Amino acid sequence: MRVLIAADENAWGGLIESIRQTMPDVEFVASAGHAAESLAGFDALIPGMCKVDARLLATADRLKLIQQAGTGLESVDIAAAKQQGIMVANVPSHTSGNADSVAELGIWMMIGLARRHQEIAQCLAQQRLGQPVGMGLMGKTVGLVGLGGIGKALAKRLAPFGMRMIGVKREADAAFAEKYGLDWVGDMAQLPQLLEQADFVILSLPDNAQTHHIIDEKALSQMKPDSFLINLGRGGLIDKEAFIAALENNTLAGAGLDVFWQEPPDPNDAVFSYNVIATPHIGGVTDISLAGNVAGVCENLRRLRDGEAVDNRWA
Repeated sequence: MRVLIAADENAWGGLIESIRQTMPDVEFVASAGHAAESLAGFDALIPGMCKVDARLLATADRLKLIQQAGTGLESVDIAAAKQQGIMVANVPSHTSGNADSVAELGIWMMIGLARRHQEIAQCLAQQRLGQPVGMGLMGKTVGLVGLGGIGKALAKRLAPFGMRMIGVKREADAAFAEKYGLDWVGDMAQLPQLLEQADFVILSLPDNAQTHHIIDEKALSQMKPDSFLINLGRGGLIDKEAFIAALENNTLAGAGLDVFWQEPPDPNDAVFSYNVIATPHIGGVTDISLAGNVAGVCENLRRLRDGEAVDNRWA
């Protein structure tokens, strides 16, 4: 069995080598960059961030499975794959440890922003003890936009901080709010209320037709001027031009970004000149998450090889 991995050999913190070691009888081929030119001669594809559209799928001559090494399938044309009889599957974040790892990174960003991370090195260099004066999280309001695996993991971890939690998802859900300790969980129409109340807004959504640029100029104007925006989902959730304008005009206090409009981002991008904590899409790159994703990917590849039903199918 031959499997194409649409990533460089050293991508994803050693995940590719771990997959090879787990399944030494399978041939894994890594492509150059986060892309693929042809699927000919491969039984399965691990797409990563590669765009898998009808054009690419037309090059497949024996492909049976598109298996994501994680949850994100936004870049995969699932309908086109289904039409060609190609299965599509992922590794759910709540089973792999990915959601837990991403939530931890989000909380680290919250604390860094609250404690004025950009001033700390200067205070140390100038021997100014007791500065800067930070913001405590207790009693502040965090708005969770998206309450899937990452949103749930955030809610569990934020409760002990003594924060007020509110959230929105596709449908209002009072039972969810009670279970996870949120004051309220509304539908997406209640996003403006969340933005008006929150000191921290955390995005953990996929980027699709319903969510693309969900944080635009109007949404940013509804946020408190001293509030922070953290994006753990996808870069396309935020309108970049409006976002930079809000930072420039001080109508947004700062942001945490683990995902970007272009990946990898340009190191000289203007966004890095503002009060932004930026990380190179590492939310799910931990020992725990990598091990969980390797296990999930390899289990489905084994099932494919042995003629068994594939788990976590979307098509």
